[in-house]
Amino acid sequence: MSVTDNMNNTFEPSTNFKELPVIQKTEEKVYWRSMDQLADAPEFRKYLETEFPSKHDTWLDPMSRRDFLKTMGASLGLMMFTACRRPLEKIFPLNEAPENQIPGKPVFYASALAFGGTAQGIIVETHEGRPTKIEGNPAHPDSLGATDVFMQAAVLDMYDPDRSQDVVHRGVDSSWEAFMAALKPELAVQRETQGASFRIVSETTSSPSLLAQRAAFLKMYPKAQWIQYEPLGRFNALQGAKLAFGEPLETHLNFAKADVIVSLDANFLDEGPAKLRYAREFTAARQLTEGRTEMNRLYVVEPFPTITGATADHRLPLRAADVEPFARELARSLNVSGVMAGPSLPAEAQRWAKVLAADLQRSRGKSIVIAGDGQPAVVHALAHAMNQALGNVGNTVSYAVSPVAESAHGWEELRQLAKDMKEKRVDLLCFIGGNPVFDAPADLDLAGGLALVNFKVRLGLFDDETSDLCLWHLPQAHALESWNDARAVDGTVTIAQPMIEPLYAGKTPQEIVSLFLDDSPHSAHDLLKEFWKKESRAVVFDTFWKTSLHDGVLPNTAFAKRQPSVRGGFSGMAATPSQEMEIVFKADPTIWDGRFANNGWLQELAKPLTKLTWDNAAHISPAMATRLHVENGDLMSLDYKGRKLQMPVFVTPGQVDNSVTVTLGYGREKTGHVGENKGFNTYILRTSDMPYFGTGLTVDKAGGHYKLASTQTHHSMEGRDVARAATLTEYKTDPKFAYKKTDWPEESETLYDTAPKLDENTGWGMTIDMNGCTGCNACIIACQSENTISVVGKDQVSKGREMAWIRVDNYYEGSPDNPEILHQPIPCMHCENAPCEPVCPVGATTHTGEGINQMVYNRCVGTRYCSNNCPYKVRRFNFFQYADETTEQFKLMRNPDVTVRMRGVMEKCTYCIQRIQEVKIDADKTNRTIKDGEIVTACQSACPTRVITFGNIRDPKSRVAQLKTEPRHYALLGDLGVRPRTTYLAKVRNPNPEL
Repeated sequence: MSVTDNMNNTFEPSTNFKELPVIQKTEEKVYWRSMDQLADAPEFRKYLETEFPSKHDTWLDPMSRRDFLKTMGASLGLMMFTACRRPLEKIFPLNEAPENQIPGKPVFYASALAFGGTAQGIIVETHEGRPTKIEGNPAHPDSLGATDVFMQAAVLDMYDPDRSQDVVHRGVDSSWEAFMAALKPELAVQRETQGASFRIVSETTSSPSLLAQRAAFLKMYPKAQWIQYEPLGRFNALQGAKLAFGEPLETHLNFAKADVIVSLDANFLDEGPAKLRYAREFTAARQLTEGRTEMNRLYVVEPFPTITGATADHRLPLRAADVEPFARELARSLNVSGVMAGPSLPAEAQRWAKVLAADLQRSRGKSIVIAGDGQPAVVHALAHAMNQALGNVGNTVSYAVSPVAESAHGWEELRQLAKDMKEKRVDLLCFIGGNPVFDAPADLDLAGGLALVNFKVRLGLFDDETSDLCLWHLPQAHALESWNDARAVDGTVTIAQPMIEPLYAGKTPQEIVSLFLDDSPHSAHDLLKEFWKKESRAVVFDTFWKTSLHDGVLPNTAFAKRQPSVRGGFSGMAATPSQEMEIVFKADPTIWDGRFANNGWLQELAKPLTKLTWDNAAHISPAMATRLHVENGDLMSLDYKGRKLQMPVFVTPGQVDNSVTVTLGYGREKTGHVGENKGFNTYILRTSDMPYFGTGLTVDKAGGHYKLASTQTHHSMEGRDVARAATLTEYKTDPKFAYKKTDWPEESETLYDTAPKLDENTGWGMTIDMNGCTGCNACIIACQSENTISVVGKDQVSKGREMAWIRVDNYYEGSPDNPEILHQPIPCMHCENAPCEPVCPVGATTHTGEGINQMVYNRCVGTRYCSNNCPYKVRRFNFFQYADETTEQFKLMRNPDVTVRMRGVMEKCTYCIQRIQEVKIDADKTNRTIKDGEIVTACQSACPTRVITFGNIRDPKSRVAQLKTEPRHYALLGDLGVRPRTTYLAKVRNPNPEL
């Protein structure tokens, strides 16, 4: 077998779930990575055996290595004449450098990205006026210097060549002037009728300037309507607050003070406007460093495994329809007054409610009950009542005005719009962002209603499904090209500044709305500046403006905290949920509601728990798979309220039985070449009365098979001892439970003739604390953005050729019905005795004196011996020319400090060597020592929970050196004698003995 033949080997999970073994309780934890591994399927064993060749005799060849290198040298010599990369065109130097710009030196700007209406503070790195990388703004109350996958991928969205580039009228390119000329008579009619048939549909917004324009618009057109709609909006949360308090207040939680947390189908570590702050606070209260021995406890009740559920100390799989009865049972167990009993629950759920109530009572004033956005308003109201009864309000829970309060009635307003269109009461309709033709509930039939509207306009980043049905399409400026403002969830304002002029002459929402208010167009900059001149009341406005832009936050703009009281009588009678099968609609963790479908980084990003790429699927439990006789990839027919869809099955450990979970956003028909015709459009099953879940689903095996690309089984470490975890009690008994003497062989125990010469004063290393890793994947996209890592596509991923330099492995322990889940980030270990180095015939992989295992790209001849010899399987090979070197926009996006790799070259994590060198050069120029924490890798910077620490392990006072002395510290595969520089702190959970 040749290397090429081997790497074409593709494994598709095909477990016979009837033959799953019974999990036996043992003293030693047994971790597994997939259902096929658990079943020990023959196909899986064959895949593992061929992932990397084991029969060395197939590699023997009459040609010696010396002759091979001579031949390759001649080939490369010939290539030099035909592949010279120096441009033929003449280039001219710039005689005068631009002001405040030094070539090669990045400039950073504070700004914000709005998501779901609220702002996330960012710092944007630019090179010669080109945005290339995004970091979180430490001064922002929600980002706290961290980012998520969507923030990191925003750079790729901005440079997307498929973005809308022209004004389009009836499918033909037009101009802004032509649009404004056509708009004037329409506005004249609306002014006469006070806007009776004028409607605007926008995404949810907290922008003070846009909301002021909204107020002015409704004053000028008093009979018009402005609807704010998000397919995954927080309408239930706002309505739940209104049900409890009489107004749609925003709930603010302080996880740093909470000892016990109960999540009612709330994925608060990965969703919601405050998720980065919540993740930071939650995991900080679980850190067991510097002698700490106490941590919080998390209970999660949910139908589908989320990263919050995977992080929990206890997780109860429960149908989404049964969460409300569970919340009622829990509230009654806490003696919350006025709560009527719900339908009967399974015995295990009833036991849970009593145990949780007792634990919450023991932590009065130091606990949190939180409901998920997909649960109905009454569950949110019950959570508010429980927090009040527990004395949490004013301690771990507080309330304030919501920055998106005006969007609380999004579902009702959208239903009314659909009705008005069908009754021909809408003549002028403007969509500002969003894509409601694609993502609105199917029963509203917006596409049919839109056909009855005379003048319809769409402002959007893409000429997509909604634009396709509109008379006019207008290109929208990307957030990184726009002047804008937005509030954080606590009300803090950020004035967002553009990093670059709009690439395609796009306009902002404020510029479009200004056309409805004034005949003459205004620039976004002028509109924003004029608004804040009035709003700020600053004595010296120029100082206010410059300071606001520089800092990225406006001080003293957060809303005042309030302590409202829960009104009684809101819970009413509980409906008895049907015992029929339910369907649950979830946000896709990588493309969200479909808006990121054309982002290749996010399409190829393995989803946190399933590791699916480029697709969505119907997630079912192992028990349901057995009953239906289906395997991963088998097509299944879903029939819900008379609407039908065929989708492939994905058997998901931890998925509740008698329930099917589908993610939204796939099945796009018009967006761009990356996102079109990928996956399955589950919006066609979604209805406005039950947008997040509903019962009455019927399923049937449809016949046929669909190929899914999941990376969960890739890069297996052959069952070695990699994941280590214990309970808090076990940790207190034996703090060094993760330590094994075999992880630290003597230096003499090595295959090297002589140990590599290492610097005695400087040695770079990393620690990863698995106690705080949530598996959010922010580190993966941050690394991809920083290091210009290519996308390879679904077919190549299915062959194990994904290029990500860091991956997050998932390990399961226990029954597949509800296993414990452990996340482990795996970058290059930068081994001191690196097994990749001695097998490289050309010295392309070498060791620096500071301990970095480096790649010399122009030496690599592609033998891939290094990859075969790496026990961690962290090396990535360019089988084809994955890097796009023809699209001009992508050339602007790339980090100029990183080399773009070519076909035939191996690549891997470098510890962000470019960042190390930048700080070293600056330290040398100023004759100073490098400070601890001054060098921050891309993965470390992005991590919301700060579990990645990088620094000089030779400095005993450095944070990384101190962490390597912690009792939970261990070396992954250390028994191989490779002496990895990247090491781990083991996982600890805090289970309740009563469960």
